Amino acid sequence: MHIHTVLSPCGDLEMSPSNIVAKAKEVGLSIIGIADHNSTKHCALVRKIADKEGIFVLMGVEVTTKEEAHCLTFFPDEASLNSFQRFIDDRLPSIPLDVDLFGYQVVVNEDDEIVEEVPYLLISGLNASIEEIEKMVHALGGLFIPAHINKNKFSVISQLGFIPFDLVYDALEISPHTTPAKFCSLIPGLKAQTFIQCSDSHIPDTIGSAYTIFNIAQPTFDEVKLALHRTDGRYVAIP
Repeated sequence: MHIHTVLSPCGDLEMSPSNIVAKAKEVGLSIIGIADHNSTKHCALVRKIADKEGIFVLMGVEVTTKEEAHCLTFFPDEASLNSFQRFIDDRLPSIPLDVDLFGYQVVVNEDDEIVEEVPYLLISGLNASIEEIEKMVHALGGLFIPAHINKNKFSVISQLGFIPFDLVYDALEISPHTTPAKFCSLIPGLKAQTFIQCSDSHIPDTIGSAYTIFNIAQPTFDEVKLALHRTDGRYVAIP
């Protein structure tokens, strides 16, 4: 549920939509989440390619808040995804991209041909707080998941020192460097929350290196949501 394409400045140039889907199929993933930094431009193409391989794609974005906390967001359809992209565009600073410092930010087509280069830095923090972003995501029917909360940078805990008590989230993501039990031994108050574990892949070889099992009836956005909320017998498990 946390894969970056070549569109992210930190994404390897081999992380094209077609290569991502091919690797996901190779390692046996049935659901993947596309979450580039502050951009959704590759989501529809990844879903189109993945549909042919029987892989369900959660279309989303890893948004950077004003506090520089990273959060995963996913949306049920292209209309809500595009609405959130407009929300991002209105609040993302127009800082010119330094390719030598940050890397390329390119959009490619199904044949891996570059069709666009994004000229402004995508990893900047939006002019919107984590609470504002969360409310917008949920107003659009999306999922809001604070990312890699165990990390010592760019997580809600590293940036704020805590998770705001009034923040509404659908799950919490941890990196492969810990487990829910180990993490909750440090913050016992989070034991009752739903956790997912993801690879945060920037190169093809790490796709599927960490994953979450979804116990659901079928791979759909609504079923994923039910599992995250542990509703109607659906649930998630970290192997």
